[in-house]
Amino acid sequence: FLLASLPGLESTRFWMATLLCFIYLLAVTGNCAVLCIVRLEPGLHAPMYLFLCMLAAIDLALSTCTVPRVLSCYWFNSREISFSACLAQMFFIHTLSAIESTVLLAMAVDRYVAICHPLRHPAILTNAATARIGLLATARGVLFFLPLPLLLQPLPFCSSRVLSHSFCLHQDVMNLACASTTPSVVYGLTAILLVMGLDALLICLSYLLILKAVLGLPSWKERLKVFSTCVAHICVVLAFYVPLIGLSVVHRFGKDVGPVVHITMGHVYILVPAVLNPIIYGVRIKQVQRRIL
Repeated sequence: FLLASLPGLESTRFWMATLLCFIYLLAVTGNCAVLCIVRLEPGLHAPMYLFLCMLAAIDLALSTCTVPRVLSCYWFNSREISFSACLAQMFFIHTLSAIESTVLLAMAVDRYVAICHPLRHPAILTNAATARIGLLATARGVLFFLPLPLLLQPLPFCSSRVLSHSFCLHQDVMNLACASTTPSVVYGLTAILLVMGLDALLICLSYLLILKAVLGLPSWKERLKVFSTCVAHICVVLAFYVPLIGLSVVHRFGKDVGPVVHITMGHVYILVPAVLNPIIYGVRIKQVQRRIL
């Protein structure tokens, strides 16, 4: 396949790659800092911070399996990618996104238990339970999204093999096939709904229950104090789901928009959560702030 490379803006590719490289290094630095801080600070060895470490590791893996290939495309005009490499990259992108979605759901449940059942929180969400949740999230992502490349493997592809993004996504690759893609379409939509869709629904349900418990407190000062513990997680959820929904809308309804929009939305989907997550938690959590200083 040929990766997309800013058509009509060839003169700006070098500067675009330099900007992406800077953002990528910022994401790597921020997420590595989070991993080191939580590891070195014994007071942060708690479920909420372990979930934060999982997010940091996922963001590192997701950006690293895409951005270096994008940079080689922009800097060296190395646009060709083999079919097997494309399927592998596609698998890792979708699987890591599914794992991140599951971890965000687990963090929402953590906030719900901490606010609505504070006395039972230490017994329910132990470090061992957190580790098991991480393993289940990984197994869930792999099992749901491993069939995607397997369904695309036997398909014939047309003469046009130019992708819409600078990396491989399932719907993008599938649209280039010459044969019927109905099984791939049905399974891809089902996987998205059962993973990201179900997770988003359960996160909303968790916050409805949290809001109900918070509004039952006697004073506004107490309500704001309790709900402020959820602000960082809400921001991280928005940083993940808004680019995901935006990319899906562009794929579904953006056939008439320029290729620059597709490429830009792809970069936003990959890099924005990886950059914002460490900043959000670094600003909101005082223990992380003190350790950084």
